[in-house]
Amino acid sequence: MSPKPVLAFQDIKKRFGENLVLDGISFTVQPGEIISLVGENGAGKSTLMNILFGMDVIAQTGGFEGKIYIDGEESGISSPQDAIAKGIGMVHQEFMLIPDFSVMQNIKLNREPVRKNLISRLIGKSLDTIDVAAMRKDAEKAMERVGIDVEPEERIAMLPVGIKQFVEICREVDKENIRLMVFDEPTAVLTETEAEKLLDCIRDFSAHGIASIFISHRLDEVISISDRVVILRDGMLVADEKTENLTKQEIAEKMVGRALVDDYASDRERTISAEDIILEFQNVSVEMPGEELKKASFKVRRGEIFGIGGLAGHGKIAVANAVAGMYPSEGDILLNGEKLHVDRIGEALKHDIAFVSEDRKGVGLLLDQSITNNITFSSMRQKGHFLKKLGFFTQFDKKRAAAEAKRLIGEIGIKCMSPEDPVGSLSGGNQQKVCFARVLLAEPKLLFVSEPTRGIDIGAKKVILNYLQKMNSEQGVTVVMVSSELNELRSVCDRIAIISGGELQGILPPDASNTTFALMMSGDKEVRQEGGSESV
Repeated sequence: MSPKPVLAFQDIKKRFGENLVLDGISFTVQPGEIISLVGENGAGKSTLMNILFGMDVIAQTGGFEGKIYIDGEESGISSPQDAIAKGIGMVHQEFMLIPDFSVMQNIKLNREPVRKNLISRLIGKSLDTIDVAAMRKDAEKAMERVGIDVEPEERIAMLPVGIKQFVEICREVDKENIRLMVFDEPTAVLTETEAEKLLDCIRDFSAHGIASIFISHRLDEVISISDRVVILRDGMLVADEKTENLTKQEIAEKMVGRALVDDYASDRERTISAEDIILEFQNVSVEMPGEELKKASFKVRRGEIFGIGGLAGHGKIAVANAVAGMYPSEGDILLNGEKLHVDRIGEALKHDIAFVSEDRKGVGLLLDQSITNNITFSSMRQKGHFLKKLGFFTQFDKKRAAAEAKRLIGEIGIKCMSPEDPVGSLSGGNQQKVCFARVLLAEPKLLFVSEPTRGIDIGAKKVILNYLQKMNSEQGVTVVMVSSELNELRSVCDRIAIISGGELQGILPPDASNTTFALMMSGDKEVRQEGGSESV
């Protein structure tokens, strides 16, 4: 006799206004089973998981239809606390961390270990003292399990995105009585090595009878980790198959509803002058928690797409942050041969340098503002676009801004009801597209993009990467692309710098061997010494 499903969705429907985003979703999850839930951005994956976890946004938008069963009993989950009490844990796509709290405070939030004191013995347990030593011990145990190396007292706000993702996972790993774990794009900011460590954690959960729902756009991981694949498209369930019966190609085609041909576009038949340098790092060090960079020197050629790869936490994210002046740095950064004063606020923006941050929610978007306002904001502030004169006054040209936003929405494929939708209502992938649309409109001469395809589905990745190449080839924009996805770097970049342990290991052509890339990313000194890279 088969065990009762730990989870069963029965005919789940959900509307946001007139928009039907989930249409009759039904499937089950058995104890210890790993289900991969896949679909394009906007297919309904995160909405379904928000229903399961009792997130406030569901009740605030009219609730949902259908039933959810936990261990065969109809569930009345109406809040995250209800979900946690029923043994459900969730690692959200967008971080649910408190920036001003430390790593260990976030891991143990609402589950802090306490100890008695003289006052609490007399008055009651509400005045118990937090046991900091026990909290630190629990946090260190969780961090060791997922392979994170950071001080438990470090403040979350100062950490790079990759480390924040690990802290999210640590918080769930630390919980007791977990029966079902939901992972919403947990590896999106991790490299292959670190992602595999996480997948091993999920496999360990499964071995102990804990079920998992794994949401990812990385189809290699989907094939590797899951027992079954559930595919959503436009709010409907289009497949529920054993993983062994599917290929990556079949999964991708079911996700988008069409045959997929051609890989990312690639332009190798062009000549970039090695003498025409737009950006140069001269012994640049950056004090960025979790992403320290040590005395890096390299040159970016005008008109190229220059890639920066490496493992999470090894310093690659610090490059763009150094140019933006986000963290203290030493050494010189030259733009067109002149020193860039990165210690001055807004200096990079004044020189037509644009940034797409890896942390779209934290620093990339105005979540409560419309799509139109987000797309046009930078162009308006930096170049005075979308402003019209009315006598002595200047007014925002809403009509022109809305028309331009509508054009980019169609061009990049942002899924929304209207350009006036608040960006916070969009899926994570569509929020990333809004970030990209904003910099396209700003017409930069030098563009830094960090993890540009993080949390984006396979179809949208192609759109974003092709747009990078289009900006580069047609508008002459020099692009510096920082990514954990080595295959994506190799598909669009002219050269790729590898950073490991905070140090620049070398610069490789995209067709260098997999072995050379792997050894350089691991910090192998022999590859570095034997000239496994071109001159930096």
